Amino acid sequence: MNIQWYPGHMTKTRRQMAEYIKQVDAVCEVVDARIPQVSRNPDMDEIAAGRPRMMILNRIDLADPNKTAVWAKYFRDQGMAVIQTDSRAGTGTQAFSNAVRTLLADKIEQWNEKGLVGKAVRVMVVGIPNVGKSTFINRILGRKSAKAADRPGVTRGSQWFRVDSGIDLLDTPGILWPKFDDERVGILLACTGAIKDDILDVETLGCKLMELLSVQAPQTIVDRYSVSIPEEECDFLGYELLQQAGKRRGFLLRGGEIDTERMARILLDEFRGGVLGRITLEMPAAEEQGADA
Repeated sequence: MNIQWYPGHMTKTRRQMAEYIKQVDAVCEVVDARIPQVSRNPDMDEIAAGRPRMMILNRIDLADPNKTAVWAKYFRDQGMAVIQTDSRAGTGTQAFSNAVRTLLADKIEQWNEKGLVGKAVRVMVVGIPNVGKSTFINRILGRKSAKAADRPGVTRGSQWFRVDSGIDLLDTPGILWPKFDDERVGILLACTGAIKDDILDVETLGCKLMELLSVQAPQTIVDRYSVSIPEEECDFLGYELLQQAGKRRGFLLRGGEIDTERMARILLDEFRGGVLGRITLEMPAAEEQGADA
């Protein structure tokens, strides 16, 4: 699965973001709590170098809360401020303003000493497509100001917004990086909907997601789809489980062949919609190594 997806507007946006960083006091990065590392744009560490950072672990309603807590500590240990949010419901978003002030307390104090009391801090909000960035901003603003939709690539232009609490937000379009050298990165992004479905083969992606869930949430797929996970290693585990699930649902084509593509679409829809429960698909490297030990 060789995924390369870097539309022209993303190249332009990256250049713009490198310019915008000169105008802001901090960078706020919105990520998907189900895949917190993979849903980061690695370019941001270079672009935002030297600026205070905040990590927004969004979509916590879809992620395992215990694993989200581990990720929050992981990013705090890197010197970042962290808040956990469900932007659609508004959970956690009320903590944003105070978290920004705490993050920039030294700068605000310096401004106050110079008589610049009440000067608004400027925060650039970044995130890859479809992590809920615009919905998060709408919650912060309390109105539908930033365009939001449940599909990648909606925000195309950068926009400034004033928050009542003396914070200026710069909303930037979601951008991915030029190439996914690690197949796992592309798979995880596709499973959560950060990559448009028409770029990948749905059946293949469904197989990959089944494999992931057989490790991260085995009882969930056993209960939901009545599958039996083989005890011995299986070369085509994902396809085997997809076939089992499709057969149980009665998804048969002419001739008795199982409609695994239909089953794959349902699996993806149910995972993305939270029907399968709160599932996190990756952990910090040290945690995963510890689990394997």
